[in-house]
Amino acid sequence: MTPDDRPPRVLVVDDEAAIRAVVRGFLERDSLEVAEAADGPAAVEAARGLAPDVIVLDVMLPGFDGLEVLRRVRAFSDPMVVLLTARAEEVDRIVGLRVGADDYVTKPFSAAELAARVGALLRRRRPSADAAAGWPAGLAIDPARRVVVADGTHVDLTVIEFDILAALARDPGVVLTRQQLLDAAWGADWLGDEHVLDVHVANLRRKLGDDPARPRFLETVRGVGYRLRTAAR
Repeated sequence: MTPDDRPPRVLVVDDEAAIRAVVRGFLERDSLEVAEAADGPAAVEAARGLAPDVIVLDVMLPGFDGLEVLRRVRAFSDPMVVLLTARAEEVDRIVGLRVGADDYVTKPFSAAELAARVGALLRRRRPSADAAAGWPAGLAIDPARRVVVADGTHVDLTVIEFDILAALARDPGVVLTRQQLLDAAWGADWLGDEHVLDVHVANLRRKLGDDPARPRFLETVRGVGYRLRTAAR
């Protein structure tokens, strides 16, 4: 449940009524509260009035497109966002994530898979203001725009690297196990060599300019996992 003990709200934005109906059906099976919008202006108005927890947002919309919807919504709210796009080019995905999307699905898509992704987003927590206050000096993270700045310099991270850092940033000073980090970055159903996590953490440290022997940001806890050092540590 959300903090006010109501079902999570999902706003489904697509100009095709049939797609909205199918997605709504799968989301309502998961006991989610669902609203719909069919164009850009209606989507922004619905987001303002409903305060959804997640927006499922088609990129191609009448009025103005989904990326413009996302920019306008981010000015007053911070929902999780899944973009729906018929364009598979990497540039479209990168642009969507940079303006604040949390995930994307390429059309045609499985409504069941989309509902699963929405559920995964709802299980995540964005870092709170209290958590951000505990981040180590020199590190700034913008979860909505997936932007990281270290010592005043923008750090270009992969999706996996960012998800690892974001998971640690939700509870600075708290050790996350290797499995918790694997779940956060790859999903609970991922099966593979857990040592891939070490490779990504090493790359993350390198990009942050963090010396593992004398870490400022990411600290290894032997036999357990990793933690983000706090401002006080």
